[in-house]
Amino acid sequence: MGSEAEMINLHPSNPGSRTESIININHYATKKSVAESMLDVALFMANAAQLKAVLEQGPSFQYYAALTALITISLFFQTAIGILLIIMARLNLNDVAKQQRLDLLNNIATILVFVTVIVNIFITAFGVQKTGLYPSPYGRRLY
Repeated sequence: MGSEAEMINLHPSNPGSRTESIININHYATKKSVAESMLDVALFMANAAQLKAVLEQGPSFQYYAALTALITISLFFQTAIGILLIIMARLNLNDVAKQQRLDLLNNIATILVFVTVIVNIFITAFGVQKTGLYPSPYGRRLY
């Protein structure tokens, strides 16, 4: 466990109780960052699969350039978010000298997450469909 300065008593009205719940803020912040990182990895994998599907459909796909650019931007932002989360997880939240830097990094990460969500909304709107087939050199066939 950490020092008393790192602990928060969730039940201050009953200080003598054995059922007191004490939370280590540093561990909480680290777990939160790890959970967010896992979600970032899941979105990263989904975007990589979408990029593969767009590249398989080839330049003849109507939104090829737009989707390629949007997915690349999303992957770039997700990489930056992942790096920020790793940095934030390694810093001690209880060190007063580091709190201002952590707050700034957290705000930057939040803004990047928001932008990434908006970019992924546009990716979804343009509709990546994985056909499983490579583009035919003979063009589309109508049946």
